[in-house]
Amino acid sequence: MTQQHGMSHAVQSSTLADVLERVLDKGVVIAGDIRVKLVDIELLTIQIRLVICSVDKAKEMGMDWWVNNPIFRGEKEQKNQDASFASIEERLAKLEAPFTSAAA
Repeated sequence: MTQQHGMSHAVQSSTLADVLERVLDKGVVIAGDIRVKLVDIELLTIQIRLVICSVDKAKEMGMDWWVNNPIFRGEKEQKNQDASFASIEERLAKLEAPFTSAAA
């Protein structure tokens, strides 16, 4: 007589969205160091620190470096655009000057 044992399967399954929601809610930290040595002389060291979490969780942990960074607020780009626009207006005024004085 042979006995047959059936495989048991997990009843609970998670979708990718569930896993992503859980990771962003709780947060994940990945840390690692890579060192390249040649005859006890360290040639290269790379330290990797990666935090994956939601913005709310990051603020809760005290990480809000993007709030005051002008690159993420668009201030630097706005200043560059304003300067470019002023330069174009000056050039246009110089080009139009001979025509406006001739018409008057």
